[in-house]
Order: sequence, then C-alpha cells, then structure tokens
Amino acid sequence: NKRRIVLPDNGGQCKDWKQDSTFYPRNRIQTTKYTWFTFLPQNLLGQFHRLGNLYFFFLVVLNWFPQVEVFHREITMLPLVVVLLFSMIKDAIEDYRKYQYDKTINFTKTRVYDK
Repeated sequence: NKRRIVLPDNGGQCKDWKQDSTFYPRNRIQTTKYTWFTFLPQNLLGQFHRLGNLYFFFLVVLNWFPQVEVFHREITMLPLVVVLLFSMIKDAIEDYRKYQYDKTINFTKTRVYDK
C-alpha cells in the first residue's frame, strides 16, 4: 500500500504542491445527464423535441380558444400530462441509476504500479 504524490513537471520543484494539485481537475466519471436544478427545464426541452408531444401541446393550446374548443380543456391536457409525467419518471430513474453506478466506479480502490 504505497502512496505517491504526482506533481506536474513545470521545470523545477514545486514548493506548494497542494496549490498546484488543485489546478488540475479530478479524475472522475460522470455519465448523468441532469442535476437537481436542471432536471425540469432540460427534460421538458427534450420531451418537446418529439413530434408527438408537440402535436398534443398544439391541441392543448388550440383548445384554450373558445371558438375552436372541441373538448373540455382538462380532457385535452390529460394525454400530454400523462405522457410527460411517465417520461419524466423514467428519465429520473435512469439518471439516478447512472449516478449510483458512477459513484461506485469513482470510489473503487485502484492500484498504482510503478515501473
């Protein structure tokens, strides 16, 4: 269980290795797509890139005008809300599983072999 500190080669000895080591990013894996703050806007943007969701959204907007109203507003919104809700739940579960897997990969112990 040897530990070693690798310093950047800047042509001389580093006097303050902690300051130099904070300059470089951490070596970690991140495959998640969302964060807590970006989940709703990014997911809705991704959902409305699908043509079917845009069609149902167009029907919802069209039904808000009394001249064109065919069904009640709530009934027209129901298919869109159900599809968006199930897709969001599915995406959230998938992203959480990716987060858990990334966490296990990032905290596994590794060995350093010196030549």
